[in-house]
Amino acid sequence: MIKSMTGYGRFEGVVEDKKILVEIKSVNHRYADYNIKVPRYFGYLEDKVRVYASEYINRGKVDIYVAMESFGEADKQVTLNAPLAENYIEVLHELRDMFQLRDDISVGSVARFSDIFLTERKEEDAEHIWEIVKSGLSQAMNDFVEMRKREGERMLADLRQRSAFMLDRVAEIEVRSPKCVEEYRAKLRARIEEVLESTNIDEARILTEAAIYADKIAVDEETVRLRSHFDEMENILTSGEPAGRKLDFLIQEINREINTIGSKANDIEVAKIVVDLKAELEKLREQVHNIE
Repeated sequence: MIKSMTGYGRFEGVVEDKKILVEIKSVNHRYADYNIKVPRYFGYLEDKVRVYASEYINRGKVDIYVAMESFGEADKQVTLNAPLAENYIEVLHELRDMFQLRDDISVGSVARFSDIFLTERKEEDAEHIWEIVKSGLSQAMNDFVEMRKREGERMLADLRQRSAFMLDRVAEIEVRSPKCVEEYRAKLRARIEEVLESTNIDEARILTEAAIYADKIAVDEETVRLRSHFDEMENILTSGEPAGRKLDFLIQEINREINTIGSKANDIEVAKIVVDLKAELEKLREQVHNIE
């Protein structure tokens, strides 16, 4: 089953005491290129997300966004900067004594100095946080992969249709090629008769010239290799393995054989077929560039 490099998956929900949002999207790319964004307090998750994603994604430019916030118990705690608080109280006592003020120093009055309080995130177990994130990531990845597979099915049908069309055109070349030799032989005979104005023609010479011409324009090897390449394409498409890079290479080989046929062709009908093959191959190439 081939897969497209374009896909999208999303999960949003509550896992245990965390609200999780995971989004995965990808577009075409020659290699696997990951852009991962996680909450800044959980930077260690980035490598874990990348390793997890690489088990499902072989190629494409992939953006993965992970957001998380506490849904239940607060994930922050307040602590006291005791030395600073003590210093504030000492200064207040000094102020009281210096100006003979009423001693109304209280918790409330000291608490007005907000910098004596420190807000810190609670220490959370890294593996536990990863398990929570992985739960949401897994569901988003399932949607993402399924979308890629659906796109891949449509691509598979299109590739097979285009391959069948090209093979039909190759068959036309195989039928036309021998006729070119017969037509050349007939034209050669006509020219010799016209020049010599005689029916006393060296048949052996005509056969020799026709044989040389036939060898020059013969495309049997090229058409055989083309059919072999299309057979290999079907094997790749049904292998269940990532197919994109292999198909890229195969398209180059198919293009080489078509170009060789075009350079050998000394016939307008074959030349027209070669043009059709090249046009269809470009469409095939564009589709292959979308495959993982």
